[in-house]
Amino acid sequence: MLRIALYGKPGVGKSTFARLLIQHLQTRDTPCAVVKIGAPLYELQALLYTIAGRPLLEPTAQDGLLLGDLAGHLRRINPSSLTELFAAKVAAAPAEAVLVCDDMRAPDVEAVKELGFVLVEVQAPQHLRQARTHARGDLTPVSEDHPGEAPVGCTADHRVVNDSDLAALRAQAAALVERVEAPL
Repeated sequence: MLRIALYGKPGVGKSTFARLLIQHLQTRDTPCAVVKIGAPLYELQALLYTIAGRPLLEPTAQDGLLLGDLAGHLRRINPSSLTELFAAKVAAAPAEAVLVCDDMRAPDVEAVKELGFVLVEVQAPQHLRQARTHARGDLTPVSEDHPGEAPVGCTADHRVVNDSDLAALRAQAAALVERVEAPL
């Protein structure tokens, strides 16, 4: 079934776009799920905050600095650690489900392509990205200079520009589904 991997700079709206893709697919009764390469990082983040005596009240809270550093250390120990866990999640997903990954990074590209994902770059103007990351209220923001935020060095199969409102982004989600399903 269809597999879509989103990538782009912090604040472009990858998770929002993934949510809109899922909503569109659900209106057509298509089984779908978001699968995250970084899911183990959030588990580690929660554990570290708990050990530090500051348990996170929101499981989706992002300590960008910590998450980036954790990813770097996991990849240092085993470069394919995150993508191996991700591949296992993908293999366990129902065969008929559309899978959307909203957190692909540069080191993940080859593994994600081998799993049959269509690569979609999400873009947005810098001033909007900065406003969105600030509005998220991350515990610590991730710096675009962090090694984990290195540009993805591949050619996107599709591009989405998130420079307007939610309705425009929703329309782009519907259009993307039509484009990527056309050859199926």
